[in-house]
Amino acid sequence: MKYPWIDEFLLNKKGVTKDLQADWNWIRYQIGGKMFAAICLDENDAPYYITLKLDPAEGDFLRNQYEDIIPGYYMNKLHWNSIKADGEVPDELLKDLLDKSYELVLGGFSKKKQKELLA
Repeated sequence: MKYPWIDEFLLNKKGVTKDLQADWNWIRYQIGGKMFAAICLDENDAPYYITLKLDPAEGDFLRNQYEDIIPGYYMNKLHWNSIKADGEVPDELLKDLLDKSYELVLGGFSKKKQKELLA
């Protein structure tokens, strides 16, 4: 995978947990039990997609700018996007997108729950 820093980057965010969804062979990153990012693994456990949530307009714009960003793999195509793990999306852009996905999912919780998750 071209982005070996992802695991550490995501786990350094407040309230983030990680698990393996064995049925899908996905490494999921969650806050408050809600997924905001996943690394999709192939049959040899090699990463092939990084899936994250974005505002629909931004996701559509980015899909038109980068051939390595596609509608969410096995996810709602409007809200989720997948990035090829060996693609050409710049590291700084991917970090920004992962931050946005985290903030989108965190923002879906009540203010009280957000404070609990971030404590």
